[in-house]
Amino acid sequence: MKGEARCSDNGLPRCIAICLRVAIRSKIIKDKLIFYYFPAYIYGTKRVLKDIRMKINAATKIATLLKHHPDALETIVSISPKFEKLRNPLLRRLLAGRTSIAMASRIGGCKVRDFFEQLKPLKFEVEELPPEKSYGAAVLPDFLRNKKEEEMEVLDVRPVLDADRDPLKIILEQLKRLAPGKVLKIVNSFEPSPLIELVKKKGFDSYSKTVHPDLNETYVYPTEMSQGMEWEPEVVCDEWETVLSSYQDKLVRIDVRQLAMPQPMITILEALENLPEGKALFVQHKKVPVFLLPELKDKGFGYSIKEINEEWVQLIIYRALDGD
Repeated sequence: MKGEARCSDNGLPRCIAICLRVAIRSKIIKDKLIFYYFPAYIYGTKRVLKDIRMKINAATKIATLLKHHPDALETIVSISPKFEKLRNPLLRRLLAGRTSIAMASRIGGCKVRDFFEQLKPLKFEVEELPPEKSYGAAVLPDFLRNKKEEEMEVLDVRPVLDADRDPLKIILEQLKRLAPGKVLKIVNSFEPSPLIELVKKKGFDSYSKTVHPDLNETYVYPTEMSQGMEWEPEVVCDEWETVLSSYQDKLVRIDVRQLAMPQPMITILEALENLPEGKALFVQHKKVPVFLLPELKDKGFGYSIKEINEEWVQLIIYRALDGD
């Protein structure tokens, strides 16, 4: 018929389908889900736009999955009981944006392919990358582009992690001793997102690439802003007794000394999420949780720390307004 709209193979008039794709790709339309589930029955069929899919790989962040599909949370939780923590809004906001599929599979004791298989019914498309290609490869930053191998110091922390030890102190000591103009290359089995956030706040440049699901390389480079900066968090020991006295009968106690990373941080944040008004959290820990302290300040919590010995630390965490 003259003037009749030609239809594409997905049941939508071709002109409308093209306009939708252009709008989405140009970010005019922010919520892809509106059109991902846009029913073509308006035009006489129940087929949907099949070409609007998200490609994923081992480096895809959990937050990206959750944002793209409303059923992603339940699907991920079904993969491992350890992912139940994602139901907590606070933990989800904190961890999902930092955790890739590769990292999550390590935490959950499952395989990357388990994620892929479970997510396929949600129309996620697995991006098959050759082994030599970097997952989530990005443009090399200036500080790394012209660096030679002899200008890098390599630190492989995988043996430390395998021994169930925290490599943070080793990394920080290496950074303190790093010669001017050199880059520290940290070899890890997953992307160390909390460390990347920490060095960024300390004025360092960094670049991270996941070579394959069990191999990550993070490059850290000192800048003028990072020179002479203190790494250790401020520990005001003379306030300990004052804070303890204020909350003596209002303490919720937990012990995370026997938990493997990153369970101590998750357990503390979960306890804070449920902390009653006027109460403080008393934590038995085996180390000062350097990664956690900035998060506490950002979320309006104050803290006091008492170091008993090298493997025993006590913390009192309280809402800042309570402590004023």
